[in-house]
Amino acid sequence: MGKTDKQCQSCGMPMKRDVKGGGSEKDGTLSAMYCSSCYQNGTFTRPNISVEEMQKLVDDVKNDMRWLKFFRWLATRQIPKLARRKK
Repeated sequence: MGKTDKQCQSCGMPMKRDVKGGGSEKDGTLSAMYCSSCYQNGTFTRPNISVEEMQKLVDDVKNDMRWLKFFRWLATRQIPKLARRKK
């Protein structure tokens, strides 16, 4: 297996926190770039989600986890810079 990114290149979640170890490719292998919440069987689980929608989703999840607003902001501001958005 090649290099695994430290964070999901779609939502920014740390890959080490993914209980499944990452998303899955069509052949069943683990994705080195995307988490299991964002990527399954070689496709995105939310193929048409905009940057703004992803930021809101991540902010809502972190808010439910009781993260402080500043840390939620830090987590969401990186989303436009991730590999999924550079295509």
